[in-house]
Amino acid sequence: MVPSVTASNGWRADELSTIDGFGEVDIATRRSDGTLRAARIVWIVRHDNAVYVRSVNGTTAASYRGVQTCHEDELSAGRLHTGVGFVESGTHAGEDSGLDDPLDAACRGKYGHSSGGVARITADVTRATTLRVGPA
Repeated sequence: MVPSVTASNGWRADELSTIDGFGEVDIATRRSDGTLRAARIVWIVRHDNAVYVRSVNGTTAASYRGVQTCHEDELSAGRLHTGVGFVESGTHAGEDSGLDDPLDAACRGKYGHSSGGVARITADVTRATTLRVGPA
């Protein structure tokens, strides 16, 4: 039996559940020549049937700049290893979707309200790096 696909985002229900169950995932970005860089650990949150990442160090971080080189990279969460694509999302991407506040709430719910990391990942400079992650 093939697991069902959820909504139009392409993720299977079991993949979303796996990703959502991990506090951190590994993302390896591609260089312009197509080779993979060393994986970086990132926090990932689920909102509805999509998952999102942000660069805790803002737009100048190597991991965020790496995503800008090639929007198709690799994600690892436990036994799940899959190609992914990234799409700029949220207010900084010109969306008036009200996405930023729910993602902040998802971060607080998953990683704790008083965490210094949560304060950084929900800051305006970090909101400006919101990326929706989908299967490639």
